Amino acid sequence: MVDILALAISHGLLLLAAWRLLWRPDLDEEKGRSDEPPSRKGIRTMKVRRDGPGGSDA
Repeated sequence: MVDILALAISHGLLLLAAWRLLWRPDLDEEKGRSDEPPSRKGIRTMKVRRDGPGGSDA
């Protein structure tokens, strides 16, 4: 009995989430890609040390 109740509740919540996602007003809006690249502000890049051909493990 508990198994059926747990399945019913979980599937009911999934159905409710899908229903709410499908009826969002912004789902019908198609926004094209903008020509400007996304902002990379705050993203740190990794610094790599290069010692020339072959590396330094010789």
